[in-house]
Amino acid sequence: MYHAEVPLSMVFTMRIKLIVVSMLLASCSEMAMPKLPSFTAHKMEINQGNMVTPEMRHKLKLGMTRLQVQAILGTPLVNDVFHANRWDYVYRLEKKGKLLEKQHMTLYFEGEYLTRIDDGNMPVLPAVVVPVPVEPAE
Repeated sequence: MYHAEVPLSMVFTMRIKLIVVSMLLASCSEMAMPKLPSFTAHKMEINQGNMVTPEMRHKLKLGMTRLQVQAILGTPLVNDVFHANRWDYVYRLEKKGKLLEKQHMTLYFEGEYLTRIDDGNMPVLPAVVVPVPVEPAE
């Protein structure tokens, strides 16, 4: 077998280069790779039903006719043929697949007139503060 003689300085230079490259590669392996954006389906904001604001709820009064109630709240989401005297107003707000808001209000009628309002989880209308005039001291 024939062995070519390689100068000692070249062997030494190759070893140094190999050590430097190995150290550089080892140091790069500890770096965190940037995360690629994950590809998921776009989730829309979904509003379902009739949103009843506290102001709308405050306008409702027992004894109103069906037409008056419908003028304030709109057509009910659920109008059950088996319970003709009951109107359900249901509202859900979902954003990115998570439920953010949920409302449910049931109105009961006797004949044409509103007799009962069940609004268990409706937001409360803030109290109105009326300023009282103060008379100047004499």
